[in-house]
Amino acid sequence: MGKLPPQAPELEESVLGALMIEKDAFATVADLLRPESFYMDQHGLIFEAIRTLATKDAPIDLLSVVEQLKTMGALEKAGGVIYLSELTRRVASAAHLRYHAQIVAQKATARELISMACQIEEKGYDETQDVDMLMAEAEGKIFEISQRAQKRDVTQIDPVIEEAFERMRKASKNEGNISGVPSGFTELDKITSGWQKSDLIIIAARPAMGKTAFVLSMAKNIAVNFKRPVAMFSLEMSNVQLVNRLIMNVCEIEGDKIKNGKLTTAEWNKLDDKVRELMGAPIYVDDTPGLSVTELRSKARKLVREKHVEMIIIDYLQLMNANGQSFGSREQEVSIISRTLKGIAKELDIPVIALSQLNRNVEKRDSSNSNVEGKKPQLSDLRESGAIEQDADMVCFIHRPEYYRIYNDDKTGKDLRGLGEIIVAKHRNGATDEVWLRFVGKYAKFQNENEAFEDTNIYNTPALTSFQSRMNISSDPHGAQLDDDIAPF
Repeated sequence: MGKLPPQAPELEESVLGALMIEKDAFATVADLLRPESFYMDQHGLIFEAIRTLATKDAPIDLLSVVEQLKTMGALEKAGGVIYLSELTRRVASAAHLRYHAQIVAQKATARELISMACQIEEKGYDETQDVDMLMAEAEGKIFEISQRAQKRDVTQIDPVIEEAFERMRKASKNEGNISGVPSGFTELDKITSGWQKSDLIIIAARPAMGKTAFVLSMAKNIAVNFKRPVAMFSLEMSNVQLVNRLIMNVCEIEGDKIKNGKLTTAEWNKLDDKVRELMGAPIYVDDTPGLSVTELRSKARKLVREKHVEMIIIDYLQLMNANGQSFGSREQEVSIISRTLKGIAKELDIPVIALSQLNRNVEKRDSSNSNVEGKKPQLSDLRESGAIEQDADMVCFIHRPEYYRIYNDDKTGKDLRGLGEIIVAKHRNGATDEVWLRFVGKYAKFQNENEAFEDTNIYNTPALTSFQSRMNISSDPHGAQLDDDIAPF
């Protein structure tokens, strides 16, 4: 016995008949069906004619469908006038139209999955095919099918009001009017009230402005200070590089020393004391290169379900791919990526923060020392900006005037050395503003402007620390060396 593709011709006939006898029936199934949803080709042609009439806001009945099929030159292929009249006689009403249409749509989705699987199987046997590209293609097709199949029912407003009130009640109990996930940066949290659930937040800057340093400082604040789980997907750095940056940030030890392990006794003591803050912190890192949006969605669901992650950070958006699908331009691919990230934020009901690059327009603007405003990023500076700007609930820029040799603000007299400006350029649910943070480049660290560093001398004790002991490290003050078989971190 051979296998037949999933199909329901009788229900297809019932749906088409109901659409031609009920005046407003098309609106009931418009979000469920396409001409390709029908197994019988002639049924697909009839539905296409009905959809065309609906688009024109024309009456939909037997006569109008016949005329539209004539216009399309497809009346005979659709079965002719006799077949169409039989369809209208086979149904008494459109009472069960939605239910029947759902079954037709499910059968169509099943056929798509079978077709996709057969294509992937055939290519899998072809030894000339690149396996990584084949996996990306499979991911992309499954994602495309799943996106079409996902439908949400309309919700009456009462339960939504209850949820809104519940969130307001919870927010009222928080200190500092923080209703979302706090960043740990006081002035920024005043503007945002914390990063809000279901929001897509884009943090953009030119290279060397400190995008990764900013989100790592924030991740440390969220996970260590506030004990709230956070996940970071790093497409640019490996897990070890990322953790090294975190250690620099928390322990305030320069990056070169972290890499070569040549720390003084005082620095080893400091490392041993401060690194304990990170041990056990609910920070989850993933360094999958070329991460696709389908992989991200799958991993994010698991993190939220199993680790109760409250925020996701992606470093950075332009390094992601849209599941191996073919696009006319990179802008179209980025559009799919940003739209999917917004969908993930809504589905999981958590804030999603994505870093993004800016184009070179910033560099072309006036760079005179007195022109602080000239180098500030603008929304139009976002690379592949249209879709990103549209999909984001919030867009923040990182701007460090010192990088452009601008050391003073002539308007305010403010000393700009060692400062970074966070510009909230778009805020769908609140105000836009600017805040200043202190940036310490050698530690890859952002902190509140009025926050002071710890005195490193308090760690300058001659005793060999437990961290050094565990790692078999010499206490030679001229540069401790690691055991040959042990990596630094």
